[in-house]
Amino acid sequence: MILARIVGTVVATRKDPRLVGHKLLVARPMDPQRKSEGAYLVAVDTVDAGVGESVLIVSGSSARMAVGLKDCPVDAAVVGIVDTIDVPAGD
Repeated sequence: MILARIVGTVVATRKDPRLVGHKLLVARPMDPQRKSEGAYLVAVDTVDAGVGESVLIVSGSSARMAVGLKDCPVDAAVVGIVDTIDVPAGD
């Protein structure tokens, strides 16, 4: 799983028919202290996340297992909205 923040949306008027009706979001991975790290990615939204929210993303074959995406050509899917992150001091 990837911890990330939603930073934008993608509008694609022409796309694979299996993606019609699915919202595409731009996400930036982050560490547990919410510091951005890594490259941006585009993920299919399965939980109605919005810009500015912290989310959990799965990638690869796990993304296709997300609700309603079994046979869709996706590589990343937002599967959770993060409420809090608790990392003990020193870890």
